[in-house]
Amino acid sequence: MATITRRRRRSHSRFANIRNAGINPKGFHTSQIKFYIILLPLIVLMLLPIIFVFSHAFKPPDELFAYPPRFFVTSPTFKNFTDLFSRMSNSGVPVSRYLFNSIVITAVTIVASTIVSTTAAYALSKKRFKLKTTLFAINTVALMFVPIAVMIPRFLIIERLNLIDTFLVHILPGLALPVGLFLIKQFIDGIPDEVVEAARIDGANDVWIYWFIILPMIRPAIATIAILTFQATWNNAEISTLYINSESLKTFAFYLSTLTTTTAGANAVAGQGMAAAATLIMFLPNLLIFILLQSQVMSTMSHSGLK
Repeated sequence: MATITRRRRRSHSRFANIRNAGINPKGFHTSQIKFYIILLPLIVLMLLPIIFVFSHAFKPPDELFAYPPRFFVTSPTFKNFTDLFSRMSNSGVPVSRYLFNSIVITAVTIVASTIVSTTAAYALSKKRFKLKTTLFAINTVALMFVPIAVMIPRFLIIERLNLIDTFLVHILPGLALPVGLFLIKQFIDGIPDEVVEAARIDGANDVWIYWFIILPMIRPAIATIAILTFQATWNNAEISTLYINSESLKTFAFYLSTLTTTTAGANAVAGQGMAAAATLIMFLPNLLIFILLQSQVMSTMSHSGLK
């Protein structure tokens, strides 16, 4: 009996060491060194574009056009930002109008896209109906299309629907997000069918199941789709360029994109400093939202089939 007890203690100690050296140990372990050796260079490589955006925004004109180009700023200045804000104050249409348009369009598109993606994903995952597999296959194929391939068909559809120069033209194209439907559908597939069936036995309808069971369990996926939709909508200047004629309906991204072509008599060189500052301003909301919701994104990737 004593021999068996000693063997169990040795086995427990051995497995305790394995647990401490696991994939997600509570503290540092020497087994993690090999992961740090691999990951640290990748982290540095991925941070370089972010560092460059910040560095570029504070470069004076002589460093912006220096040859060979410099990665880091040596004489940082706020002149690019002061020139940008000065340009904004002299705009024919108040810059606040462009900013207001972008905020409203982004918020409405995120909410509407989330509702469309989650309801469609719930139906494709937990409901039985004809053409279910075909519809999901079409959505999967749509993931492979590049935006320029559907530019002409989209223009023809928007023109036929009389959406040219309207506020809705900013929102409706963002509702169809194939990657959003794919991610959420894969996430809902991970919810046991028994949970839904138990709710139905208790008398719950589809609306109740969707609102009180499905949505709370797919919050990480919803956060991920919100980030993707935000990035696509907030940074979109294409719609204002192609489908909007009225300046009062254009977005902040469009306004900032025109700085290099409307400054100093269409002198692109004169507007490069302001363009660098504008790039940082447009990039910061994307960075902040991702930092706040990164844990949700990682959870979605681990459950959605995208590894």
